[in-house]
Amino acid sequence: MSFATSSITFSMVKFHPGFSILLYGCIIAVVETAMMIIASLVPNFLMGLIIGAGYVGVMMMTSGYFRLRPDLPKVFWRYTILYINFGAWGLQGAYKNDMIGLEFEGMNPGEPKLKGENILRTMLGIEVDHSKWWDFAAVATILISFRLLLFFLLKFREFSSPRLHKLYTKRTLHRIKKRPSFRKAAASLSFPSKRHHQPLHPLSSQEGLTSPIH
Repeated sequence: MSFATSSITFSMVKFHPGFSILLYGCIIAVVETAMMIIASLVPNFLMGLIIGAGYVGVMMMTSGYFRLRPDLPKVFWRYTILYINFGAWGLQGAYKNDMIGLEFEGMNPGEPKLKGENILRTMLGIEVDHSKWWDFAAVATILISFRLLLFFLLKFREFSSPRLHKLYTKRTLHRIKKRPSFRKAAASLSFPSKRHHQPLHPLSSQEGLTSPIH
């Protein structure tokens, strides 16, 4: 799927030509595991959809596309969310993959050509001091971390779910037994009233005038 979509996109928008450029574009388009982690934690589909949409929205807003990386608020958004955002590393690597090595004509005749590195640094706010493969390594690390987190969450849920259900059942039964209505109903079932109790007679003794029921 990644190869098919990347091939169509590269040919339509005329990205930087080259098989290595196309290959990098394919491998950087990974499918992250965050939605599966959210699905394993929420109780129903609607809550998973809401939380997942919020998570994807936060990742998109801090990836550096809608708002440049230098313009993000510091401390929390730039130095915390940005570094664990797979979209930020993927977008940065994709920009470097396509822009580095290209030259563009100046805005006015006679001006020197603009290099892709300068456009990345000045217009997009992306530093080019490290290679695009470091960005790919960051995306792969986040992907592996999410997969491991999903595995441990599923194992923990498999281990704790029966025990939690058993504990909940015990507490519920203990709380029901403390209710006065439950104790009264249990007592009436265990000790029937003698006033409404009638002796049982065999069918053979219920015939004729000497029957005890007459």
